[in-house]
Amino acid sequence: MENITINTSKLWGEETEKSLENFNLGIELIPKDLIIAFAYLKKSCAIVNYDLDKLSTTKKELIVLVCDEIIDSKLDEHFPLHIWQTGSGTQTNMNLNEVIANRAYQLNDKVILNPNDDVNMSQSSNDTFPTAMKIAILLNTKKLLKSISILKDSFTKKEKEFKGIIKIGRTHLQDAIPLFFSDEISGYSSMLEHSSLHITDSLSYIKELAIGGTAVGTGLNSPKNFSQKVCDELNKFLDTDFIPNLNKFHALSSHDSEVFLSGALNSLASNLMKIANDIRWLSSGPKCGIGEINLPINEKGSSIMPGKVNPTQAEALTMIAVQVMGNHTTISIASSQGNFELNVFKPLIIYNLLQSINLLSEGMDSFSKKCIDGITLNKDKIEEYLNSSLMIVTALNPYIGYKSSEKIAKFAYENDITLKQSAVELKILTADEFDKCIDIKKIASGN
Repeated sequence: MENITINTSKLWGEETEKSLENFNLGIELIPKDLIIAFAYLKKSCAIVNYDLDKLSTTKKELIVLVCDEIIDSKLDEHFPLHIWQTGSGTQTNMNLNEVIANRAYQLNDKVILNPNDDVNMSQSSNDTFPTAMKIAILLNTKKLLKSISILKDSFTKKEKEFKGIIKIGRTHLQDAIPLFFSDEISGYSSMLEHSSLHITDSLSYIKELAIGGTAVGTGLNSPKNFSQKVCDELNKFLDTDFIPNLNKFHALSSHDSEVFLSGALNSLASNLMKIANDIRWLSSGPKCGIGEINLPINEKGSSIMPGKVNPTQAEALTMIAVQVMGNHTTISIASSQGNFELNVFKPLIIYNLLQSINLLSEGMDSFSKKCIDGITLNKDKIEEYLNSSLMIVTALNPYIGYKSSEKIAKFAYENDITLKQSAVELKILTADEFDKCIDIKKIASGN
């Protein structure tokens, strides 16, 4: 093995330097959110080891102090490792251990912390990395759930604002019967509510931690009840409700809980894709499209066509949705690779899952603020489409039957006349009879 030259301007040590040389792959780095989660874990482990008389007061206090600096983003430059490393994330765990030990020496050179014996006491990379994954996931998912709620509230406000407005419905991209605009929007709100519930349900499994399993799940070198005690400390710091995974062999070798959450994110992405596409369809035009709604003008839409306005927030959100769908496939395949006692795709899984969570959260925040909140109605277009639609003929079915209603619609379309004119010319209904049968508000209400 070649001698390693360590960058003395940084706090990492030999193992981190080896990783930088051996895994200089790609541009994707270990997410900062995971490093912060790791710091909370190392801090909690140090406190528990101290409580169990395994670690001195001074060493415990130094570990806690450095972890707090990491949590406060004061040492970000010292965590340079790439996602494309060992699949257990061992080098990242060692990176944390080395930085904590070396920074502790800067703070108190009378005490020497050993990265493995002190900072990594009672732990293994195999149980700390998946534990840090779940801490990071839970902390970031709180932000995501808030973003869902904000977007849902934006749609709820539009429901109230557009209450009583009747528009033409559409199925198969073709005209359908009328409905209230507020009812159409309520569908979006309900999708978001259900997505929030799906994600919340999945978190009950994210809360089960691997810590205490050490190398292969046996718990070798980990004190009795270490897992529970670490969970207790984390819950104090983070106001969470983490619990030990009762089967550590499961906890180290499988990431089914991450796949379950990713599936919920995939479902949310599918809903957002539908919502964003509806918004850009409804705003299409403004002269040669549907044009029932107007989007806020945030920036120029074209470098060559003056005055063009594009549905850019919808486009950004749909790209995010596609990325999340791709991430879900990656996470699903990666989770299936838990050969024997350890899954070795952990960095890839957490990178993609945190990317999905953060992209969805930021995408919805932007979509809400810069698109949905500023939507206005083009009432003239709505009225024009409503009056020219042939599908309100559906309301005649109970009175004259499907066949006669179909004749009226077909004759109206072929002769470019209204349904009322068609019914009268075909002598199926008088004008008064037609008016008694057709009540747009009742149709939109489903009556």
